[in-house]
Amino acid sequence: QVQLVESGGGLVQAGGSLRLSCAASGRTFSRYTMGWFRQAPGKEREFVAAIRWSGGISFYSNSVKGRFTISRDNAKNTVYLQMNSLKPEDTAVYYCAADTEGSGSPYYVSGYDYWGPGTQVTVSS
Repeated sequence: QVQLVESGGGLVQAGGSLRLSCAASGRTFSRYTMGWFRQAPGKEREFVAAIRWSGGISFYSNSVKGRFTISRDNAKNTVYLQMNSLKPEDTAVYYCAADTEGSGSPYYVSGYDYWGPGTQVTVSS
C-alpha cells in the first residue's frame, strides 16, 4: 500500500553535510509518523529521527540531536533528513519508515510497518 524509496546517500568527508530524501508512493502519508533509522555493519538497526504528521513535532536520538534535522513535505509525499557535521560513526545504511497504524512509538523499529530499501551514507575521516 505504501512504497518508500530513499535517495541522497553517498560519500562525504567528516564535517560535511548530506540531505537524504524519502519519496513515498501509493497511499498518502500526510498523517503518518515518518522515521529515519540506520544500520551499520555488525550493528542493529537504530533510531535516528522521526516526525509526526503535522511536521511540528520531531524526535531525535541523542547521537544526532543538534546535527540532523528531519522535515517533511506532505504535498510532495517526501520526508527529508538534513545531516550536518557528519562523523565517521554516522556511516551506515539509512532507511526511512512509515507508521501507518498509529503505533505512537516513534523510537522503535517495531513501531513502523513500511520501510524503504535504504541508501548508503559513508563518512570518511
